[in-house]
Amino acid sequence: MAAAPARRPAWLLFAVSGGLLLGALAFQHLGGLAPCRMCHWQRWAHLAVLGLAAPVLLWPRLRPLLLPAALAAMAVSAGLGLFHAGVEQRWWDGPGCAAPLRPGDDLLGSLIAAPVTRCDQIPWSFLGLSMAGWNMAISLAALAAAGLLWRRGWT
Repeated sequence: MAAAPARRPAWLLFAVSGGLLLGALAFQHLGGLAPCRMCHWQRWAHLAVLGLAAPVLLWPRLRPLLLPAALAAMAVSAGLGLFHAGVEQRWWDGPGCAAPLRPGDDLLGSLIAAPVTRCDQIPWSFLGLSMAGWNMAISLAALAAAGLLWRRGWT
C-alpha cells in the first residue's frame, strides 16, 4: 500500500534518520568504532527527526506543525555533519573531545579509564567521505527530497 501523499515526507525523514541511526549503532557495536562527542550530536538530531516525524505518520493533521520541525531537525543533522567533517579535515577547530565526568567520579581514574575518541580523526571513510560526511550528504538529500514532497503535497 502506497503512503498517502501527506505522509510521504514524514516517511522519508523517518526512514532516513532511522537508517542512519541504525548504521551508526552498527558501526559502534559491531564494528567497534566508538563515537565522539560530535557523533552523539548528530545522533540527537536524528532522534529529534524520528520524534517529530512519527506523530505525523500516526496523525497526519499534525503535519503543518511537526513536519517543518522535522525538516529543521534534518537540516541540523546535515549542518552538524558538515561541521564535524570540517573538523576532521582540519578546516576549522572543533570542541574538545573527552569523556564526560560525573559528580563524584575520581578525576584521575576516570581520565585513565575513559576511552577517548577524537572528533578530528577519521576512523572510517568510503569514496573519500567520512561517516560525518556521509551523514551530511544523506541528510541533505533527504531534506531536499522531503521538502519537495511536502511542497508537492501542499500545492
